[in-house]
Amino acid sequence: MKIEIRTPITPKEWDVYYALRYNVLRKPLNQPLGSERNDGDLTGKHFALYEDGMLRAIARLDKVDETTGQTRFVAVDTVAQGKGYGKMIMEAVEEKSKARGDYKMILHARDYALQFYLRLGYSEIEKSYKLFDVLQHYLMEKVY
Repeated sequence: MKIEIRTPITPKEWDVYYALRYNVLRKPLNQPLGSERNDGDLTGKHFALYEDGMLRAIARLDKVDETTGQTRFVAVDTVAQGKGYGKMIMEAVEEKSKARGDYKMILHARDYALQFYLRLGYSEIEKSYKLFDVLQHYLMEKVY
């Protein structure tokens, strides 16, 4: 089994990347196709974890300020959950964040993902927003 984490390159890889984002993060909330994208996609650093060439997990790293990164759109394919791919992609995002000089990472975790991020060393700061008035999120941070 070969694991590779990199940015999608070809138009087909980008299509599969956004399809995974939609299918895991938006479709279950009955949101329309296209809701999985935003303006930050143009400036964020995209991460895609491939297992033997198959996309299994994704994330995006944004810059908040000179010392803070923000992880967004973390998703693991439903057929690959529980294999450690979420942890692997988060480690890659954090590594890139540290390498560019960030001292802290923030994210807004879905309520069902709180324990996952706590295990990765994040601290819960506060209840933040309710996505589409349905799914509670929590602001979390990790200081390097």
